[in-house]
Amino acid sequence: MRLSGAIKGLAVLGSTGSIGENTLEVVRRNPGGFRVISLCAGNNTELLRRQAEEFSPRFVSVQSAEAAGALRKGMTVPVEVGFGAEGAARAATCEGVDMVVSAISGASGLLPTMAAVRAGKDIALANKETMVLAGPLVMAEAVKKGVRILPVDSEHSAIFQSLAGHRRQDVKRLILTASGGPFLNTRVEDLASVTPSEALNHPKWKMGRKISIDSATLMNKGLEVIEASFLFGVPAEKISVVIHPQSVVHSMVEYTDGSIVAQMSRPDMKGPIAYALGYPERLDAGAEALGFERLNLEFSEPDGARFPCLSLAYAALRAGGTMPAVLNAADEVAVEMFLEGRIRFTSIFSVISEVLERHNPGGIASIEDVLEADRWAREAARSSVSGLSA
Repeated sequence: MRLSGAIKGLAVLGSTGSIGENTLEVVRRNPGGFRVISLCAGNNTELLRRQAEEFSPRFVSVQSAEAAGALRKGMTVPVEVGFGAEGAARAATCEGVDMVVSAISGASGLLPTMAAVRAGKDIALANKETMVLAGPLVMAEAVKKGVRILPVDSEHSAIFQSLAGHRRQDVKRLILTASGGPFLNTRVEDLASVTPSEALNHPKWKMGRKISIDSATLMNKGLEVIEASFLFGVPAEKISVVIHPQSVVHSMVEYTDGSIVAQMSRPDMKGPIAYALGYPERLDAGAEALGFERLNLEFSEPDGARFPCLSLAYAALRAGGTMPAVLNAADEVAVEMFLEGRIRFTSIFSVISEVLERHNPGGIASIEDVLEADRWAREAARSSVSGLSA
């Protein structure tokens, strides 16, 4: 399907990850609608090289100088290669880019996304950490520059779609759904002994390592609660989380008259990606039909004993200021340590909780405030981890 109007220029940040690859698949399915201007990845130079040879971007960037050198040697098409934070920011702000797909994992996605907003580029946002760390700053800059921030997370895309055509003052609450991850039915007393490979085995979604662990602890949903609050201007007390193992209802909006509007589809990230890329048009995402005849949907409240990290996210959102940034940084360190076998699965909560208790949140008047809070929290989390053993 061809988009109406001019061809849309894209920058894909995190092009070799799951969201990035699905984004390029949507581009393939909609020839004539998009032009890939720039690509940015980590150190997967082989996949990035193949992407560059297929889509012929003007500029590509990788994480390190070594990876950039390897990419230049193997490239068979003319393309400029950059690296590091400067390369990521340049990829996000290239001339000809109309929309930036922000899919770099973790806090490292903040600066290039903010650079894109300041450059007046619309954002297809898959990097939730951008909003968790600096949501008020990002949204204020987006308003200033006339930039649209279109959510790619399936939950926030569902809310965005469920809000369409309705008055915001009629919203009673947002309801985020969560699959429950791989340990939904595991005995709470057995969680301390689960392995990284077990935690990475998500029953519904194919995701990166960090987000898979966050899904297992439900911290991923906690971060989504914070993101939803900033994206949609809704306070913590008007955002709920429900467990929905089938991952068919991606989220819901309840209105003051008791009506609930939900967005449903198969668990396939190409759907929300295509919605953001084509908005307000709907594109061919290559998604299978849902098939109502076979649906058997379940919903339940999250178990606080099984998923204690969720309460930390709500507490951080209510505290405000730099606290969400500290929460995110402590979580990134704790997850990394768990994946390296240095702490137990249940110690992820302990590390984050200790760091939050030590932090006195301040305001965020600038990105520098956020980065300093992030730096402090990582140091505090590593100090906390050193006192634990797996």
